[in-house]
Amino acid sequence: QVQLVESGGGLVQAGGSLRLSCAASGRTFSAYAMGWFRQAPGKDREFVSAISGSGTDTYYADQVEGRFTISRDNAKNTVYLQMKTLKPEDTAVYYCAADHTEGVLAGHPGSWGQGTQVTVSS
Repeated sequence: QVQLVESGGGLVQAGGSLRLSCAASGRTFSAYAMGWFRQAPGKDREFVSAISGSGTDTYYADQVEGRFTISRDNAKNTVYLQMKTLKPEDTAVYYCAADHTEGVLAGHPGSWGQGTQVTVSS
């Protein structure tokens, strides 16, 4: 497993932007696909975005396509989620995750971060 620590959450007005970061431990960061998930109050955790180990392939949920951008810096063991044009419905705890691509896309990654709160006010 890999240890993950998210940062960058906060309170933002609708239409604003935030960038989340997730720092990973270990020397094999590039071997892992990375993903972002979110969970709103009273709702199930849902997939947001994922990126392959090399960064070549990216995946997005329909709800965030065109507004969110996932990227990674393997030299810094960090994955990012740039969020633009935020909406109140984006309010949730955002979790970073790591595993093979199939595990992340299936919603069952082996490693999870502790989460960071994103609140979008209307």
